[in-house]
Amino acid sequence: MKLVVVGSSNMDLVISLPRIPAIGETVLGGKSSMVFGGKGANQAVAAIRAEGDVAYIAKVGNDLFGENMKNHFQQEGFQTDLILTDADEPTGIAQIFVSDKGENSIAVAPGANMKLAPEDIEPFTDLLRHAQVILLQLETPLDTVAYIADHAYNNNVKLILNPAPAQLLNEDLLKKVWLITPNETEASLLTGMDVVDQESAAKAAQHLLKMGVKNVIITLGENGSLLHTEKGSEHFKAYRAKAIDTTAAGDVFNGTLAVAITEGSALPEAIRFAAAAAAISVTREGAQPSIPSRSEIAVFIREAKDK
Repeated sequence: MKLVVVGSSNMDLVISLPRIPAIGETVLGGKSSMVFGGKGANQAVAAIRAEGDVAYIAKVGNDLFGENMKNHFQQEGFQTDLILTDADEPTGIAQIFVSDKGENSIAVAPGANMKLAPEDIEPFTDLLRHAQVILLQLETPLDTVAYIADHAYNNNVKLILNPAPAQLLNEDLLKKVWLITPNETEASLLTGMDVVDQESAAKAAQHLLKMGVKNVIITLGENGSLLHTEKGSEHFKAYRAKAIDTTAAGDVFNGTLAVAITEGSALPEAIRFAAAAAAISVTREGAQPSIPSRSEIAVFIREAKDK
């Protein structure tokens, strides 16, 4: 496999609301739904729908949600022997509120995701060693992330780290990262700098390079993204799209970005491809239901050029 994604898989319990509730407030909402989600799963599904050569390693619970997920992953085209089952912890669950403006608020009970230990990964080290790219997030234990990062670094495999949800990371891990993809909040926490615009994003990205990361992409929502390497910074505008639900936009960006890189795209070209996929996803409801196919991305890019 050219791309290996390791990460979380959750059942998303989604409620649509006029607005996100404040603390202590009850807001009567519209429809509710159960949707397959989790950052790892979202990124893996984004990659396989973009026709990437991808494997996905995860851990679910020994429950109905876990069985449903395995069936779902099989239908998407993944090897289900890489989807492990924890005997004690339930499948991860995310409670998601989505406002009429497309904003979201998310609470996660990680369950079996936090039981994905280094010893679970050990049988798959050959798979990791022969990958071109490994894609990770932070909804699994940091020990496991560090274990995989060591394998990537020691075998010259490009490691992409999407540092979400936001948390502090040590320099020993960061120096093994080929590309890190934080949003403004995550970049602020990682660097201790307030990231609010392109200028502050560039300063934070430069700080991440000094911490040992090889390349940085800071995603800026509707303001696009900033690529920063040792050669300098380049800003990429976001495609225009009417946002309905932004829940999985960052995951779609990361999954499709990784596919483009495995296909030999330079980072600017990969960013444009990933930005198009993310733009499509925000116009649709749900996490994985919003993820576009390769053909949809191609049509979107072609139509955007014609405008």
